[in-house]
Formats: sequence, C-alpha cells, structure tokens
Amino acid sequence: MDTDIKIKKLLLMGRRRAGKTSMHAIIFANYPAKETMGIGFTIDVNESKFKFMGKFVLNLWDCGGQERLMKHYFSSQRETIFKNVEVLIYVFDISSDESKEDMNDYKQAIANLAIYSKNAFVFPLIHKMDKIPEHERAAAFEQKKAEILEASASVTVKEVFATSIWDETLYKAWSQIVQLLIPNLDTFKESLKQLSHICDCDEVLESF
Repeated sequence: MDTDIKIKKLLLMGRRRAGKTSMHAIIFANYPAKETMGIGFTIDVNESKFKFMGKFVLNLWDCGGQERLMKHYFSSQRETIFKNVEVLIYVFDISSDESKEDMNDYKQAIANLAIYSKNAFVFPLIHKMDKIPEHERAAAFEQKKAEILEASASVTVKEVFATSIWDETLYKAWSQIVQLLIPNLDTFKESLKQLSHICDCDEVLESF
C-alpha cells in the first residue's frame, strides 16, 4: 500500500438494536431509510474501508452490540478493538428500555479508549429521536447529553448529536465527523475557493 495513504480507524459501537447497522447502510451503501428495516444484526466486528480524496482511507469497525460480544470487547479483545482509534462513535437508542445497561457499556468503552487511544475523539449519537414526541425531544436530548458528558471526563467528546434515519440529522452528523478526520481539510477548502474564483464559478461542491 502507498505509504502516503492515511488510514483512520473509526469505531462504531452501541448496544443491539441501537440502529448502527442501518446507519452504516444508509451512509456508506446509499440504502433508503425505509429499506433498512430488514437488515440483520452485525455479528462480531464488520470491518470496512472507504477511500476519500485519493490518499485518505476510513477504516470503519462496526461492532455488533449483543451482550456477549460487548463483554469480549471489554475483556479479551479490548486491545485489538480500542488500539489506534481516531474516533469512537457510540450510538444510544433514546427509546431503549435498557438505558442503564447502555450507559454501563459506554463507560467501559470510554475507560478502554482512555487506555489504548487516549487522544481519540468521541462522538455520541443520541439516535432514534423520531420515536420521541416532538414537543419532548429537546428536553430528552439535553437530559441524555448531560448523562453522557458526565460519564466522559477521561476522553475528548467533540460533539453530541441528535439523529434519526428519517431526516437530515444523520447525514449532518456523519459529515462533520468524517470532515474532522480528513487531513489538511482547511487547506483543501481554501483551494476550492481559489478554484471557484479562477473559474468564475458561483460554487464548487465538495464531494467526499
């Protein structure tokens, strides 16, 4: 492999039924939201690589959320899972009746991340917001966000997102996360502006 290629490891974690696999399919395989209902659970770790801008590779580890798998991630597999991580995306199902167990798993993930990849960035996604009545969403999000931040003192949480597969929030969250990983992004954006000026264009679209 070209030694100039930058490989960024991204962990996608959360308990079963949190919506991780549907999220993966929508963002990286262009599945329509309505077609994700039949997608099965991720068994073990599904590792995928996606190339951007020629020399940037996103190495996505989609970790199955079954209880027995989570136990392995935090014990016998913890170094393999949490070493050399650039970003952890942890998905919380806001409608889950296992919120206590979910938070316990998150705390263990954070503890291991602090040991093996202490400089990694963390992006919690409070997902399935569409299942909360609209007039209650803001309060539910702020309450969950506070709980997450309280449990995250040992790592760097860049931002907490409220997401749903049924609107643009999921795309916006992932766009911001991926852009954080792209090296020299500011230089790239400035080059696009200069190109737009040279070509006398009104706009140059960024495509990742």
